[in-house]
Amino acid sequence: MTDNSLVGRVAVVTGGTSGIGLGTARLLAERGATVHAVGLGAASVEAIPGVTVSELDVTDGDAVTAFFAGLDSLDILVPAAGISLGEDEQDPVGFAAVIDVNLLAAHRCCHAARELLFQDGGSIVLIASMYSVFGSSVSPAYAASKGGIVQLTKSLCQTYAPHGVRVNAVAPGWIETPLLEKTRDVAPEVYAGLLDRTPLNRIGQVDDIGRAIAFLAGPDAAFITGAVLPVDGGYLTV
Repeated sequence: MTDNSLVGRVAVVTGGTSGIGLGTARLLAERGATVHAVGLGAASVEAIPGVTVSELDVTDGDAVTAFFAGLDSLDILVPAAGISLGEDEQDPVGFAAVIDVNLLAAHRCCHAARELLFQDGGSIVLIASMYSVFGSSVSPAYAASKGGIVQLTKSLCQTYAPHGVRVNAVAPGWIETPLLEKTRDVAPEVYAGLLDRTPLNRIGQVDDIGRAIAFLAGPDAAFITGAVLPVDGGYLTV
């Protein structure tokens, strides 16, 4: 059965040119939304029905403001742009760069989009992480930024609720990405350890996250706001 739950909705997905963002943009379009996928490297993205891909640097405040000012309406915002620099996050410069993309830019987009979302009531779905719950000796800025996303979700849900806007987040676990594929090839014992700790005994797929985002953004979640939904195969329960 075709899911048309998002027909007539307009969505913006930042970080929409790759990874979880691109997968989410495609899935929202499949469910009927008109989707603007924005991010870096837009020219390399293959055409997707229902998705308009545009170049946007979410750390550029003027560009973000101009982009949202150019929209007539907006129902769904998914600030999915994110980076991790690994050991480089130990350095203050690297730390600040990750916070800028993962946390400050998420708020920047929410702020720039809020008047559009207030028009008819809308939905924001932020991207948290399992690292919102525990720290990382390798990627401290990534963990800190995702912890911040949880509190941003809870804070904005209170601020925006009087305007009919819901704010939630998904917290992905281990998702099949090129980086994780490299781990599987280079360090199979590490990859096996991730599977062993995951009760569902599989690595997540991009569409696992996209479906959760579509649910939180859609009508079936009409009374859900301020929630952080783990999408991790049970990883956080172990």
